[in-house]
Amino acid sequence: MNSSNYYTSLIDKINAGGKRKPKIAKGTRDYGPEQMRIREQVFATIRRVFKRHGGVEIDTPVFELKEVLTGKYGEDSKLIYDLADQGGELLSLRYDLTVPFARFLAMNSVGNIKRYHIAKVYRRDQPQLARGRYREFYQCDFDVAGNYPPMVPDAEVITVAVEILSELPVGSFIVKLNHRKLLDAIFELSGVPVEKFRPICSAVDKLDKLPWEDVKKEMVFEKGLSEEVADRIGLFVNRKGDPRELLNAFNNEKVFGDHVQANQALIDMKILFDYLDAMGSLSFISFDMSLARGLDYYTGVIYEIVLVDGTSQVGSISAGGRYDNLVGMFSVSGAQTPCVGVSIGIERVFAILEKKAEELKLLQSSVIQVFIASIGPGLITQRMRLANLLWKSNISTEYSHLENPKLVKQLDEVLERKIPFMIVFGEDELQQGVVKLKIMSKHEEITISIDKLVEGLLEHGCLQLSPGIDLSLINAM
Repeated sequence: MNSSNYYTSLIDKINAGGKRKPKIAKGTRDYGPEQMRIREQVFATIRRVFKRHGGVEIDTPVFELKEVLTGKYGEDSKLIYDLADQGGELLSLRYDLTVPFARFLAMNSVGNIKRYHIAKVYRRDQPQLARGRYREFYQCDFDVAGNYPPMVPDAEVITVAVEILSELPVGSFIVKLNHRKLLDAIFELSGVPVEKFRPICSAVDKLDKLPWEDVKKEMVFEKGLSEEVADRIGLFVNRKGDPRELLNAFNNEKVFGDHVQANQALIDMKILFDYLDAMGSLSFISFDMSLARGLDYYTGVIYEIVLVDGTSQVGSISAGGRYDNLVGMFSVSGAQTPCVGVSIGIERVFAILEKKAEELKLLQSSVIQVFIASIGPGLITQRMRLANLLWKSNISTEYSHLENPKLVKQLDEVLERKIPFMIVFGEDELQQGVVKLKIMSKHEEITISIDKLVEGLLEHGCLQLSPGIDLSLINAM
């Protein structure tokens, strides 16, 4: 049997068994036009904030050498997607945008940089679609790399996240903030063996979801700590509150004694709180000793932004921190580049805004501003000419593609799609150089000169598409 007959036979066998219903991979989803309208506007808001803080955009491959990602994520390393060996390099899909950025810095001499990156990442996590947790999802990262005075970039990065979430209608939120050196000091002073710092750190990080007694049981029965050591940890990690009040309490009580790193971290926190106050972000901060963030690469300030409903926390929406040693892992010379960044959990944002849009019936409105209708045969080219006039003025416009559409059908389409403006004309109007403009929300109709059509539409509230993108380089080519 030749190959052609073989494949024909195979296709016949498949068809004989009935077609399989198409499915989408677990932890992923499709996005229709309505969802994409929300995503487009959210991304535009985020980019605007990134850019006004001087951010520049980069991109990196969706997959990295496996060795680049290995050993950077602590217990979460098991969630990395490894690609099948194709007889060459061992590759993995990127888990986040931070490690690829560190690799990028090690390979490129960029000096001080405020970088942002909006792209998809991949995790073999248990999906929770209703909460916006997927296996394929976007991250929106803003990082400052290079040498700056202490706490200056840290304060700005946190402020960037606060500004974004304040401009998006996601609801109330707080920024939980801690310092990795304080956590290490807590473990050291409590008697935790050094090799257990990271596993205990991961246990402490669960305090936002579990009561202290459950976390303590994990430390004792799963991580092998003595109950006495766990109790000493509990004296620290259950404290949280107003940033300056808690900081003053730590200093007055001398809870860290003469621990050098812890006391330096407290000095850093005072500076950070002063800078956040100057930037208008301090009111969002909660100094929270239970925040541990399990990733291995954090070295200084860490933070997580959570949505709040009254007094309860309903989900994390952003996180980040300082990672001064990550770039050195990829540098041949071992040279370090101090970095601090934040990542917006954008899928969580989308889930919230999609639900709000559905409740308010916002997605029923059309993205089209104007529909061009005609009365009589043979006017399709005239409809096209009018559409072209409006397109050149950045007005979103459509018209019937039928040769001789009936007016009632055209009107039905306008009403069904909730298009706010309708232009109607026939041979008589064309001879006079006018059209009839229907303002659908007011049930009004006016006759207007074609020469004044754009001006008339704008006067009655028609929206123009905003360019939104800097095309100065392309236009200059």
